[in-house]
Formats: sequence, C-alpha cells, structure tokens
Amino acid sequence: MASMTSVIQSPIRVCRLPSLPLTPNRTVPASSVVVKCRSLASKALNTPLSPLTENRTVSRSVELCGKAIGLLSSRQPLTSRSVVRRLVVRASAADADGASDGLTGPSKSFAARFPALVTGFYFFMWYFLNVIFNILNKKVYNYFPYPYFVSVIHLLVGVGYCLISWAVGLPKRAPMDKELLLLLTPVSLCHALGHVMSNVSFAAVAVSFTHTIKALEPFFNAAASQFILGHQIPFSLWLSLAPVVLGVSMASLTELSFNWTGFVSAMISNIAFTYRSIYSKKAMTGMDSTNVYAYTSVIALLFCIPPAVMIEGPQLLQHGFKDAIAKVGLQKFLSDLFWIGMFYHLYNQLATNTLERVAPLTHAVGNVLKRVFVIGFSIVVFGNKISTQTGIGTAIAIAGVAIYSLIKANLEEQKRRAAKIPAS
Repeated sequence: MASMTSVIQSPIRVCRLPSLPLTPNRTVPASSVVVKCRSLASKALNTPLSPLTENRTVSRSVELCGKAIGLLSSRQPLTSRSVVRRLVVRASAADADGASDGLTGPSKSFAARFPALVTGFYFFMWYFLNVIFNILNKKVYNYFPYPYFVSVIHLLVGVGYCLISWAVGLPKRAPMDKELLLLLTPVSLCHALGHVMSNVSFAAVAVSFTHTIKALEPFFNAAASQFILGHQIPFSLWLSLAPVVLGVSMASLTELSFNWTGFVSAMISNIAFTYRSIYSKKAMTGMDSTNVYAYTSVIALLFCIPPAVMIEGPQLLQHGFKDAIAKVGLQKFLSDLFWIGMFYHLYNQLATNTLERVAPLTHAVGNVLKRVFVIGFSIVVFGNKISTQTGIGTAIAIAGVAIYSLIKANLEEQKRRAAKIPAS
C-alpha cells in the first residue's frame, strides 16, 4: 500500500475540489484537498512515454480523479487529509485491479482450480458407466445367450470408436512396428480370453456372483508374482487374502444361481487377466495408455472372432438372430448390441484415465468400491435372491480385497519414497 500511495502522490496532474462539508459547522478549504494522479505503467517502467501512451496516461488520470471525487462526495464525515488520501489510494487500487494492463496473471482453468471436483466426476462416470454396462449386458443375455458373439460386439464397437478417434486426431495414432506388435500380442491374447470368459460367466450366473468370484483376482496376482516373476510377497499380503478366499467359498456354496460353467469361466478369467498384467509389465513402452488400449482392442478382436464363428456361428445362423429379433424387435436388438459395446469401451477407457489421476491408495479403494457398486446395483435391478450365507461371504470377500489393496498400496508407496532417497 505504501508503494501505491507514493505512485499516486507523484506530482504530474492536480485536481482541486470545492470545499467539502465535514460537519454542520465545519468545512475543509478546497486548497487542503489535493488529488494527485500518475500513470502506474510509467512509474513501473521508468521510461519515457510515446504520444499514444501519454494520451492513455492522461485519460487514466482523469478517470482516477473522477473515482476519487465519487468517493469523496459521499456523506461520510471526514476528519483529516489522510482520510482523503486513503480514499484516493482505494480508487487507484480498484482501477488497477480492473484494468487489463498485463499486471494481473492469467486465470486458471476450472480443472486447475478444482482438481478434487474433477477427479470425483471421473470416478462417478467410471462407476456409472460400469454399472450401466453390467446391467444392460445381463439383460441382453436374457434373450440372446451367446457370450462369444457378444464379446466380439464389445470389442468391435470399441475398435470402431478408436478408428474414428484416430481419424480426427483425438488422440493422434501412435506408429506400430513389428517389435511393438510382438510385445502387445500376448497382452491382447490374455485380454481376449479374460473378456470372453467373463461374458460366459455373466451369461451363466448372476452378475453379483460373477463379481464375487472375480474378487479372487488379487490372489492370482499375488501367486503369479511370487512363483512366476520371483517377487517376494510379504506375509501380511498373503494373510489379507485369507478372508477373500473364505468369503468367496462361503458365497459359492449357497449361491442360488451357482453352476460350474459360470464358476469355472470366472476363474479362467481371473487367471487370464493375471497373465495380462504380467505381460503388460514386460511390454512397457513409451506409448500413451489410450493408444495401447486401442491397439490391444484391435488385436484382441482378431483373437475373439474365430471361436465365436466356430462355437456359436451355426446356432446364430439357424435360430439365434431370429429368436432375438422375434422377442425384442430388430431396432432394439441392434441398439442394445451397439450400446453394450460403447459402454464397455467407454468405462474401460475412463477407468484408465481416472486411475492415472490418483495415487495408488486411491486407486485401490476405487477398485474395491466399484465392485461393491456393481454387486449392489445388480441385486437391486434384477431382484436376485441371495441367501444369508452368500451375503455374508460376499461381504467378507470384499472386505478382504479392501484390506489387501490398502496394504499393497502402502507397500508400493514406501518403495516409491525409498527410490527417491539418493544412495548414501
């Protein structure tokens, strides 16, 4: 404020005011009220002004004097010349704040000002799209029980979306070479197998039961890391997996929709996704995650088409398509197939974008809450009846997954911090 006062009181232009009434019996002479203004820019730069800049300075001085006069014309009692001086300083400060003279910094974007709100929106959309996909996917299986063909539709719609995105440059397509193709092929094969087996399980049993079985995925990941990659898994992690195995076993024994096809398919899906994680670590490249997922979808689609044609092709041509169209109509049938593919691709892509914005601990909690959301909504929407033991077993399994995820995230955070400490 002191610097602002000195700038304003620099003698360059004087505006005298008439006598101001202070009280009914006292006035201040006009000579004692002096408003002095000077351009802020010329003081800051300490350089001679061009004629154009000088004209702007004079105009700014007149405006500043006018603001000061407006403040002084109020009926508030004034007792000294320092009060007038403070009013002039306030007028000049308001003028400087509202002026676009380059002294103020650029305004931040909404995402920069509210990062927590944006991240929360990402999580909401990830959960929302995942729940909608699972519900719509199960409804399609109720009148079109062909999971191999539906798996092809999931990937086909996603690939079409990726091709359109590449065509418009959002994102720009990363180049593919032979070496990268060899790295992504096993990842895509495991992705295709895990995706197809998940859909076979969804078609055979309740959605909630399939997700309960898939809660065992951390157990398979830990086993693969220990016995295949040779990583030492802490005892605390193995101990946290005990309630997961116990809970899944309890839920499976009394699940009303249990059948071996759904159970075994979900277990194969867990194993396939475990190997996908292993090969993904070996295939780490400089390519961004959006392009990696796009290429993985393209290659996985090529793996999914042959079994769909061989296993379900004859049935589809004979009566599969006809029965589905007879039940819901051609328009709804095609619309449902398109939207389950679109929701599948969007929720997977959004999950990747969401998890890139948060820490490993938040990532772990988010994955557990997603499974809870899907199980809960599927029970409500489809009205699946579950026994008390199944409900308790599911809750124990989910709690075990949460404990495992929290412990693993804390261990990864400790490793990350230790890696930052320079070697002594």
